[in-house]
Amino acid sequence: MRVKHKAVFLFSALGAIFTAKMAAGQQAVDELVTAENLRIQVAQGQQDQIDEIVTETRSLAEEFRGVMKEVDGLIVYNTLLDRQIVDQEQVLANLRTSIDQVQIIERQILPLLTRMIDGLDRFVALDVPFLLDERTARVESLTALLGRADVTAAEKFRVVMEAWQIENDYARTIFAYTDELSIDGTTREVDVLQIGRIALLYQTADGAQSGAWDQRNRTWVPVGNEFRNPIRQGLRLARNQVAPDLLLLPLAPPEEG
Repeated sequence: MRVKHKAVFLFSALGAIFTAKMAAGQQAVDELVTAENLRIQVAQGQQDQIDEIVTETRSLAEEFRGVMKEVDGLIVYNTLLDRQIVDQEQVLANLRTSIDQVQIIERQILPLLTRMIDGLDRFVALDVPFLLDERTARVESLTALLGRADVTAAEKFRVVMEAWQIENDYARTIFAYTDELSIDGTTREVDVLQIGRIALLYQTADGAQSGAWDQRNRTWVPVGNEFRNPIRQGLRLARNQVAPDLLLLPLAPPEEG
């Protein structure tokens, strides 16, 4: 009976020891699991930090590449600006030189314009007297323009050159206009036909009288009736009333220059 009690006690003791060991083992396992979870959490946190650093590094790298592209563009832009500055400095130097010479040029150009206007005045007075009032008024306006202080020398030069160009163009024009001439002591209204500077003819409105300008003697001379129709045709041609055609007109013989 005692043996049986000892066996039961031994079994109970062994169960208690096993239970204690199981409890100790479970606690160790729990501690290991807890430690592993903690390690995993720490590792995850470190990985998150690493990912954040990588992301930030990539962002900085992209930003750096963008800044470098902008720097390269600025280098090219600055190079172009340097070239432009050099060119502008040269332009400014030329402008300063031109400004310094303006007064000298004005002192030289005004006497030249005076001589050109005087020459134009003499030319009109000695030329074939077509459109004489218009041409004389143009010369007078140039003389008045030359004395104006509110007009630049450049504008004066342009207007004078334009007047000379108009006179030059007259040599290549055919023109008809109405004027008053003294014929046989009587003032008559006539149609005038100007053909360059080679012929200046007139004809009365009724066609009864026709004449031509004699540049050598500087006077009007009558022409025969055989020129009445050609002169009338020339007037119509100058007014664009008929198509161009061959005209037989009285012309003065050329003079030796």
